[in-house]
Amino acid sequence: MSDWGPVLIAVVLFVLLSPGLLFQLPGRHKIVEFGNMQTSGLSILVHTVLYFGVITIFLIAIGVHIHTG
Repeated sequence: MSDWGPVLIAVVLFVLLSPGLLFQLPGRHKIVEFGNMQTSGLSILVHTVLYFGVITIFLIAIGVHIHTG
């Protein structure tokens, strides 16, 4: 049996938390900017920490599993 939960959650979070796609934290002119398709080094660092925290919660604390086969 294959466990697709970690793979699916990682891909969805990677797309949603890409800096500049949906939002950018911190933005260039404001604290939060939405849909500006730009990024900065600090924004990449903040989104990386958010990604690590959310994926840790979903995979370790909650234990999401999707089994196939």
